[in-house]
Amino acid sequence: MKRSKFESLVSPSRLRLLQFLIGVLFLYLLFVSFEIPLVFKADSDGFFTDTLPRPLLLESEEDFSYKTAPARPDNDPDRVHNPGSRSPEGNVREFKGVSGLLFNDSSFDNIGSKDELSVLHKTARHAFVVGKKLWDDLQSGVQKSDSEPEPQSQSQNKNQTESCPDSISLSGPEFVNQGRILVLPCGLTLGSHITVVGMPHWAHAENDPKIAVLREGDESVMVTQFMMELQGLKTVDGEDPPRILHFNPRLKGDWSGKPVIEQNTCYRMQWGSALRCEGWKSRADEETVDGEVKCEKWIRDDDNGSEESKTTWWLNRLIGRKKKVTLDWQYPFAEGKLFVLTLRAGLEGYHVNVDGRHITSFPYRTGFVLEDATGLSLKGDLDVHSVFAASLPNSHPSFDPQKHLERLSKWKAPPLPNGNVELFIGILSAGNHFAERMAVRKSWLQHKLIKSSNVVARFFVALSGRKEVNVELKKEADYFGDIVIVPYMDNYDLVVLKTVAISEYGVRTMAAKYIMKCDDDTFVRVDSVIKEAKKYGDKSMYIGNMNYYHKPLRDGKWAVTYEEWPEEDYPPYANGPGYIISSNIAQFIVAEFEKHKLRLFKMEDVSMGMWVEKFNSSKPVEYEHSLKFCQFGCVEDYYTAHYQSPRQMLCMWDKLINVGKPQCCNMR
Repeated sequence: MKRSKFESLVSPSRLRLLQFLIGVLFLYLLFVSFEIPLVFKADSDGFFTDTLPRPLLLESEEDFSYKTAPARPDNDPDRVHNPGSRSPEGNVREFKGVSGLLFNDSSFDNIGSKDELSVLHKTARHAFVVGKKLWDDLQSGVQKSDSEPEPQSQSQNKNQTESCPDSISLSGPEFVNQGRILVLPCGLTLGSHITVVGMPHWAHAENDPKIAVLREGDESVMVTQFMMELQGLKTVDGEDPPRILHFNPRLKGDWSGKPVIEQNTCYRMQWGSALRCEGWKSRADEETVDGEVKCEKWIRDDDNGSEESKTTWWLNRLIGRKKKVTLDWQYPFAEGKLFVLTLRAGLEGYHVNVDGRHITSFPYRTGFVLEDATGLSLKGDLDVHSVFAASLPNSHPSFDPQKHLERLSKWKAPPLPNGNVELFIGILSAGNHFAERMAVRKSWLQHKLIKSSNVVARFFVALSGRKEVNVELKKEADYFGDIVIVPYMDNYDLVVLKTVAISEYGVRTMAAKYIMKCDDDTFVRVDSVIKEAKKYGDKSMYIGNMNYYHKPLRDGKWAVTYEEWPEEDYPPYANGPGYIISSNIAQFIVAEFEKHKLRLFKMEDVSMGMWVEKFNSSKPVEYEHSLKFCQFGCVEDYYTAHYQSPRQMLCMWDKLINVGKPQCCNMR
């Protein structure tokens, strides 16, 4: 039974069909075996060149040409892609020395005159018009200097050298004729000292009702005081110069009614915490300045500030016994009496001696370096007999940048990688900040992640109104290869445009996954920063020292009008010295700018906050707040430290490498 059934399945007709199918399969396999070598051979003849994309070769960068660069591949449907961009894997990438952000006269045309930001946009348009001319002059000037130096260049250098003498002496009348300001062209340096010979006026009645009303009765309030200030005459343009040191002796006292010396600083029109010397010697456990106490004693009593004597003092008050105070050292200034005051710049702070005796020491505050102190002002109830300054530096970074630029190949930026970049760091800088950029190059830009090009950092600099600064900047950029010039004339209110340029460069030229913005006085722990960013993977994120529910100031020097900012609160924003955003946020910013829809505000960090807020309305953003992105100075285990001088930068890098721990440095 079974055999007959099998024979029926393998009948002659069925057997022939099976043999035919086996033959067709054999011929197909034979054909494929011959075709595969031909395919590989055809690759050299261009078989794949029409089907697979070739590596993208960037053309050389022209002055203001707008060229698209590869963007990081991303499958996110909400991400804004640059038309025509490709993955940079395997591509040859060139360094772009000029920002690829497209600026022209029509960039801000959609902003009407009634818009609250129209003034800022008009300022930006003017800055780019002037910047285009500055760039053209720079290009032509560089070409001339390469072939033959200009006849006046030598005289200019000579004048610059002569303008920075190592000592300056002025008589009283000469000082008054100069507006009661001693100009220090190259600022101060370690060991510089200034001597003032003067005489305080006799006390006079106070005319200010806000002060005179402090005392009861009809008797007039008698006052005499003067202000000695170190000012940063060349630190900013279009603003009042910052008070690097404010030294204010009040011979008749103030609200305390006793003679006092008050010292302070004013950075960006914001006063810091005052140091008041009221006759008591600084506590033994208080921090010293170069081994000197902050306040010396000029009065003496029997209690010496101890708790036990305070009890005795109260008992004496109860029984009606008066407290007797005997003078040890008198107050250093007296009405109608000549004095000789010497101000000296030490390693950790300023020291003031009067008539040969140390009176007070004031530690350096963050935000200033000795070279910033380019003027001494003396105002108030004081007759100045003479002023003498010595041991001054004979060069300044903005005058003699070559002194601060070490043209060694090890400080040059490494070649750009062919593949994607994990983190791109854009560093805001000014044209004459040669010393600051050099300190960054010699410190945290030497990190192994940057040297291996896994992380890339670039300085973003606008053009200066001074031709000599632009010429030196161009030479510096050509040599070190780490400067991106944003072609507009620098203006404090337009720093926000550099931030847009950083975003454009990060997503188009670098195709970076994360983009960070910081200042040239910010020390960055690169490994810690990128570790924080990687926590979020491919999520949209905004990391930094966040401010929540901050309100705009409506009064004072830094007031923001309702036309400039109509809302009552700022959006959440990270402080400007250091923050990180994901690449999709950066692409959104660039796309909005090119569509003329990006809202600009004169405060760069607030601008970033409102851009992220707008992006967050369509796609969730992870906000991270961390105090380790330090806004003022340095904290333990920092991610970033702000207001670090070039000397501090090198010190912090040395500690990070040799000690192996993130430690702060307090010298300037």
